[in-house]
Amino acid sequence: MKKIAFAIEKFSRHAGGAESYAVSLTTTLIENGWEVHLLGESWDGEPKGAHFHQIRIPKFLPAWIKLLLFAFRHKKIVARGNYDVVVGFGNTIEMNVYQSHGGVHQYSTARMVYAERSAIKRFVKRIFILLSMKQWVRAWIEAAPFRMTPRPKIVAISQMIKKDMESFFHTNPDEIEVVYNGVDTKRHNISLRQQLRGPLRGQWGTGDNDVVFLFVAYDLKKKGMEPLVEAAAKLKMTGKDNFKIIVVGGSPYRSLLKLIERHDLNNHVIFAGRVKSIDDFYANSDVFVLPTYSDACSLVVIEAMASGLASITTMVNGAAGIIADGTNGYIIPHPADSSELADKMHLLMDNEKRQIMSEEAFRTGQKYSTERNHREMMRVFDEVAKRNIR
Repeated sequence: MKKIAFAIEKFSRHAGGAESYAVSLTTTLIENGWEVHLLGESWDGEPKGAHFHQIRIPKFLPAWIKLLLFAFRHKKIVARGNYDVVVGFGNTIEMNVYQSHGGVHQYSTARMVYAERSAIKRFVKRIFILLSMKQWVRAWIEAAPFRMTPRPKIVAISQMIKKDMESFFHTNPDEIEVVYNGVDTKRHNISLRQQLRGPLRGQWGTGDNDVVFLFVAYDLKKKGMEPLVEAAAKLKMTGKDNFKIIVVGGSPYRSLLKLIERHDLNNHVIFAGRVKSIDDFYANSDVFVLPTYSDACSLVVIEAMASGLASITTMVNGAAGIIADGTNGYIIPHPADSSELADKMHLLMDNEKRQIMSEEAFRTGQKYSTERNHREMMRVFDEVAKRNIR
């Protein structure tokens, strides 16, 4: 039986994107006969059959010391574990497979600064980033696989992340394999519209001819909610008033509410908050919009496309790599320009164009299933395990 080790601070399906992915992938590995070991600070019991090794980190320590302790204690456990495959997610310095779910941290941090609309605030933020020990320690740990000899198998979760790695770490393109994230295409598909569409739109006060733009994020500011509001104001000025923006996830902050009120969009923007199931929202929406300031590969974009929603996102979202601009969605520049975003939203107000693009989005999204992702990752793990046996 082949032994594989994963390292994440908190193993839980409900903790976040990378954490949920790790639980899903390790479940499949156990089903396929792998002996799975989880190295982390906490574990909620999933998947059953895994072996958990706790890495104890004192809570009172500064964040940068916690990062270092986790990395070095992980290395110590791995050294005596005799694993065939050791998977790193960007928080460890010992691995033979590296799959970063956050991309190149220094690039994503630099891009995220633009969530501050004020040039002065951006400047101050950049100074704080330069002075942050946590940022420098994270960068040192993240660079570990590119310092190692022999180099581990490197997997990027999007073409954008691959290019970022090539640029930042001066890596040969042949050393990096792209395996896109996957979604549950049995759950997220066009049949949702037939099964669930109607009642929720009634609650929103939308008719058959109204267009619903869906935005899903917990951090509204970093995912581009402000340029979306400004784009909506521009769209309204063109006379296109039959639309709603449904916001799922985070709660509105004071300056955002003021921005909405200033543009007289209170009747156009609905905050749904946290929801138990996103399915109803995909089914009752018409277009997905995420003008994010940085995303390694947003799963919600892939889910939305698999559900039959044409999507608009920025060029710094790795999920943009599956969008054929103008065919199954639109890609706008970074930072998101509200005028260009408004233009793309305006184009998708046209029912015929939207239907054609939605069908193309569905066909594209269905290609990126969880099964496909797990199959490709197991192939990578098998290759590495065989290489180690030799």
